[in-house]
Amino acid sequence: MLRFSTRPRTYLLLRQVCRCGLAGVALSAAAALLGCSHFLHKPPAEYVYVSAKQTSMRDRVAAVSNRVGTVDNGDRLEVISHFRHYLRVKTDKGIQGWISDRTVVDQKTYDAFQALAKAHKDDPAVATAIVSDEVNVHVTPGRDADTLYRLPEKDKLQLLDRAMLPGPVRPGSALAQARAAAAKASTELPPPPMEDWWLIRDSQGHVGWLLSRMIYVDAPDALTRYAEGQRIVGAYVLTRIYDPDAGDDEPDKNIPVYLALMAPYKAGLPYDFDQVRVFTWNIKKHRYETGFRDKNIEGFLPVKIEMSKDPYGKSPVAQTPAPAFTYRVLAADAPPPVPDPNTGIVTPGHTIAKTYRLEGNFVHRIAPPGSKDDPEAHPAPEEKKPKPAAKKRR
Repeated sequence: MLRFSTRPRTYLLLRQVCRCGLAGVALSAAAALLGCSHFLHKPPAEYVYVSAKQTSMRDRVAAVSNRVGTVDNGDRLEVISHFRHYLRVKTDKGIQGWISDRTVVDQKTYDAFQALAKAHKDDPAVATAIVSDEVNVHVTPGRDADTLYRLPEKDKLQLLDRAMLPGPVRPGSALAQARAAAAKASTELPPPPMEDWWLIRDSQGHVGWLLSRMIYVDAPDALTRYAEGQRIVGAYVLTRIYDPDAGDDEPDKNIPVYLALMAPYKAGLPYDFDQVRVFTWNIKKHRYETGFRDKNIEGFLPVKIEMSKDPYGKSPVAQTPAPAFTYRVLAADAPPPVPDPNTGIVTPGHTIAKTYRLEGNFVHRIAPPGSKDDPEAHPAPEEKKPKPAAKKRR
């Protein structure tokens, strides 16, 4: 018996067309997705930089793990994944492993150090110094500032600029107790201790900030013994004198003549140095002697050293080029320098330039004839010399 569909032929045709259309739409969507995936971009690679002196990479995050590699300070690592306080990273050589996120800094901190190095690439050094112990370099002055590079002990540095910031108050100290009592009585708090920070540049061109007590100015022992309890801020060679009979303490017979800048052993001073001395070499006695001294001043770095003639002298000696140096001191009419509250850098107001010239073992001021010295500021009251007693007439 033949069966005939009760549905019209038109309906059957429409249903077949719809089925084919849906399949086509699905195929078209899949093709579109495959085609669009060609234009999808991967997220940018994340990089971190090792801030520790050295750290190990482990094969897993566990109490027991194996070391798969070692990375050093400043190395760049690509981040593969995160897990709590750990990162799975890959070195430039393709070695992968886990490290603590406390031993690295992010790209933003690294870029800040790069910008700092670029901004101060051509800054002249005001002095040279040596690292007294392993120390971290900060991106800005301050103990809480980010760090990246770690300098080894005895590393030599160039000093570029100085800043002053309030330091921490030790709990239980006399100052802490005084501040607590002042706060309780609603009176003005005693100021916190100040710390000196130096903007430095190392031998690799890295630039950053160091706490001043972690470095000391590069000065020979021959000068430090004459410092008289002062801190040497800068030591510069003006010239050299040949002394064939110098003692065993001087293996090099070309003895340097030094210009030394000194200051008290105190942080937070509103000036860089308060004393200038020239140490000349006595060939007859084979020892250093003070050839020039200017003290009780408020001086500021840098100091300028050059070979110069005396433009106001007429003698042949004055017209012969000789070592000359210039330094700046605060004028008496200038307001007391105050550090910038954000950077801590001190910018003095009106300063006076003082230029001297070394002729043999004598130091002469270079100034126009008849000129008068402008009044200078002094960190301490000037000592008045007592007048000599009048001699009695017989």
